[in-house]
Amino acid sequence: MIYELREYVAHDHAVQQVHDRFDIWTLPLFERHGLDVVGFWVDEQEPNHILYLLQFPDADAQKRAWEGFKGDADWIRAKADSEAAGPIVAQMTTRALKPVPYWPSEPTTNDEGRQLS
Repeated sequence: MIYELREYVAHDHAVQQVHDRFDIWTLPLFERHGLDVVGFWVDEQEPNHILYLLQFPDADAQKRAWEGFKGDADWIRAKADSEAAGPIVAQMTTRALKPVPYWPSEPTTNDEGRQLS
């Protein structure tokens, strides 16, 4: 499993616009293209910092998902429309995460979703 942590810093005047774009456009498009979101958060001290974690089965799936999303006409239009009055994101960073050897591996489940030992 590959994990990708992304952080967006919204311009102070555009925090709600960034949240709205994620809610209305980005998340449905993520689902369309196989971008599996583990969770979304904001920084308690700096609420204009929006973070989310994605998971992918492998690097090829990650590449295909992002290529599909970035080339989607609905995304291109949503991004352009949301930024018609200027950029809403001041900065974006992404990190590829890999597990450390001292943390347990992902649990294995059976067909009924029950964890196996």
